[in-house]
This record gives sequence, C-alpha cells and structure tokens, in this order.
Amino acid sequence: MIFGASSTFIVANLYYSQPLLIHLSESFGVSYDRISSVPTLVQGGYAAGILLVTPLGDLVRRRQLLLLIITISMLLTVGLAATHSLIAFEVICFFIGVSSCSPQVLVPLAADLAPPNKRASAISIVLSGLLLGVMFARIMSGVVAQYITWRVVYAAACGLQLASLVALWATLPDFPPKAKKGTTYAQILTTMFRLAATEPTLIQVCLVQVGAAAMFTEFWVTLTFLLGDSPYHYGSTVIGLFGLIGVVGVCCTPIYGRAIDRLVPWHVSVAMTIGLLSTFSLYWGAAGVSLAIPVLVTLGLDVFRQSQQISLATRIFMLDDGLRSRLNACSMFSICMGQAIGSAAGSKVFLQYGWRANGALMVAFCLFQLFVLLARGPHTKRYTWFGYEGGLNWRRQQPAPVQDAENGVSSAGTEKEKEEAGDDQTRAPSLEGDVREKDEESEDDKGPLSESQTRVPSPTQDVDEEEKGDTREHTTLG
Repeated sequence: MIFGASSTFIVANLYYSQPLLIHLSESFGVSYDRISSVPTLVQGGYAAGILLVTPLGDLVRRRQLLLLIITISMLLTVGLAATHSLIAFEVICFFIGVSSCSPQVLVPLAADLAPPNKRASAISIVLSGLLLGVMFARIMSGVVAQYITWRVVYAAACGLQLASLVALWATLPDFPPKAKKGTTYAQILTTMFRLAATEPTLIQVCLVQVGAAAMFTEFWVTLTFLLGDSPYHYGSTVIGLFGLIGVVGVCCTPIYGRAIDRLVPWHVSVAMTIGLLSTFSLYWGAAGVSLAIPVLVTLGLDVFRQSQQISLATRIFMLDDGLRSRLNACSMFSICMGQAIGSAAGSKVFLQYGWRANGALMVAFCLFQLFVLLARGPHTKRYTWFGYEGGLNWRRQQPAPVQDAENGVSSAGTEKEKEEAGDDQTRAPSLEGDVREKDEESEDDKGPLSESQTRVPSPTQDVDEEEKGDTREHTTLG
C-alpha cells in the first residue's frame, strides 16, 4: 500500500500542468501553442530518467536510490511554485520529469517480492497507484487553480512528496543490489540496449506501449481544449473533475490482476486494445457533439488501458528475473516516447484541425497497437519474431507446487510459468552470466561424483533435495 500511495504522489508531478495550461498561458503571457510545450518537456524529462536512472535499480541499493531521487524531485517542485520566468519553469519541468521516475523502481521491486502466481496482482497494485496519481493530479490542480492559484498546486505537491519520502524512509527495507559484484553502470546500460534489440517479446511490448501512451496522453492533453472551447466552455474545475471517472479503473485493478494471473497475458492485451479502438472510434464520431461522449471515452480509456498495461508488464517480467529493472526501463522508456509524441502531435492536430482530426489520430494509434500484437502470437518461442506456433490457448495453467523434503511446499518454479505464458518458453541465462557462473561454482564446491552417485536431478528440485538424494544413495550402497 505504501508503494502504491508513494507512486500516486510522485507520478502526479507529470500531470499537474495539463489542466493548468490556460492558467499558465495567462500567467506567463504566452499563447496556448507556446505553453503546450510544458507537458512535452515533463514527459521528455521522464523518459530521460527512465533511461538513465531506473536501470540503477539492478546496480545499487534501491532504498538509497529511491530516497535520493524523491528528495531531488521535492526540492525542484519548490522552484516551480516560486519562479516567474517561463524559461526557468520549462527547465525545472524537464528535471522534475527526470527525478519523478521512482515509481518505476518500485514496480520491478514489487514483482521481485511477489510469488510467480501472484505477480500480476502485485504489479497491478503499484500501477493502480500510477493511475490514481494521474487522476489526483488533474483533479487537485484543476480545483486549486480555479479557486486559489496554480502556484499553490506545486506547493501542495512538495508537501505530498515530503510525506512519501518520510513513509518510505520509515518502512522500506534495505534491499541488496541484484547485479553481481563488479558490474558497472556502463554494463547495465549496455545490457539494456542489447535487450531492446534482441528480445522479440520486449520489442513487441515496447511498440505497443508507444502507441498506447501516445493515445492516452493525446486524449488528456487535448481534453482541456475540447471542454474549454465551444460547445462546452467549462472551467478548469470541471475539467479536473473528469479525473474522478478514472476511479472506476482503480477500483477494478484487483480484478485485472487476478484475471491476468489466470490467463495468457497476450490475449488480455489484444482484448483491451480492441476495447480502446472501440472507445476512440466513439470519440472520433461525436466527441464535440455531446458531453456524454467524453465521459464514456474517459471511462473506457481508464479501464482498458490499465488492464492492457498490467498484461504487458507481466509478459516482460517473465523473461529474466535478474534483469527486471532494465526490462522495465525499456518498457517505460517506450511509454515516455509515446507520451512525448502524444503531447506534441495531439496539441498541434487539435489546435489546427479540431477534435475530429484528433480522434482520427487516436484511432490510428489503436490500429498500430493491434497490428503489432497480432504479428506475434501468444505461444511463440522466445526468440521467434513472427508467427503463431504453439496455438492460441488462452488459459494459463497454474504450475504445481514443488514438495521440499525439509521445508514443506515451496512455490512453483519460474521456468514452468514461462512455458505456460507462451512467449517465454525458452529461457536464456542472464546476459551477465550470473546463473552460469553460480552453477559452475556450485559444482566445483561439491567435487567429483562417482558413477554410482551420478544422477540427473529433476529441473524442479532444489539444492537441498539433491543433497538428500545423494545421502540416500550412500545409505543404499552401504
């Protein structure tokens, strides 16, 4: 719960400015077109933070990393509340985006702590905090700016980040680094780039995330212009309250997680993408005609996008346990790219051509996502780029628990989970060779075995079982 709440208050930094564009335009004396660059700068900074900061979650202790970047973000927010220069405001917005990446350190941490058959549920809790942060930012900034001033929004944001900092300082354990000793920052980045070029599942997920994030951000950035202009003429309070509709998506998050734990994630991704396509087709047809349409689109977007994102995250976290921060960084960087594209393209298309052209662009983003998903089926082997080998089975079989002779029942192995998930049937060892080196060291410690002792252990047996098996064999021989 603390992970989710902290994610809410920190990711809100990325979205406070969106309902404030009209107020910022008036305060700094610039046009809508000029001030629309602010959300783009924030998202660009977030992308830089995802690329350069979050991979450190595999290299350094995550407690210290989280506390440091939250402190930096909090101090920068003070500058936003105080500055009277648009250029300074834009520069600070960029660096706040860089330092607001701490939720993306928490997501793989939640996946590490959860057992394989509960991983989607754990991820969904943190991601629900992210969605709640989007809604909270829009509601709070819209209402406060309407009745007080936009500067109070950022002053309050500073206080909320301080509360998150204190809560994490008091409760977050000191997790050790995941990378082997001697691994450098350059090697971490190199591994991440190699993953982004060689893992078909990761590349497929990243391309879908680009289209989905562009569509999501485009809708929310241009919603201010849609509702503030003819025929609606609403103020920032009403525009901000549209975020309340997303509460439905947050309430459904536990259902999403439990469902995805039982289904092949690819099928969930496809179904939710079709739902998004239907939603934005509705926007394309009548967003500027009836207020009911923006309401329905907001509801559909929050519900379908949340479930889609959980299913995509579940897929990539199955690839390699030791690389989750880097895998998540690749996925989230693609989201940031999509958000920057959506902010820039959506603003320009809406301001120049209107809401209908804006709807057509969002439909195009949905079609792109669907095309990428359908190019590679649910049970395709890990390093196969296209095709539908393995069929279309939609239900994921839960791996049977393994009986440990000493400790009782242990959770099922990750390898079985990968086989049932489809895309990740063949697991390669860690790119850094951690697994291979550990196995070699273990064999050296045991020493050579005689022919009577040599046996092939079951893939699901742990080290304790092997040692007990060897003891039983000695007893039999005696």
